[in-house]
Amino acid sequence: MEAWKLLIGSDIGLLSLFTIGFVVVIGAYLYGYARKHMEEDARNAK
Repeated sequence: MEAWKLLIGSDIGLLSLFTIGFVVVIGAYLYGYARKHMEEDARNAK
C-alpha cells in the first residue's frame, strides 16, 4: 500500500503515471494507424 500512496501522492509519482498513460495511448494509436495502412496496402495490391 505504501507504493500506491507514493505513486498517487507525490509529484514524481503522478508524472510517472502520466508518462505511462501517454505511452500506452500513443502505442495504441500507432498500432491502429499501422494496421489501417497495412489493410489499405493489401487491398491496393490485389
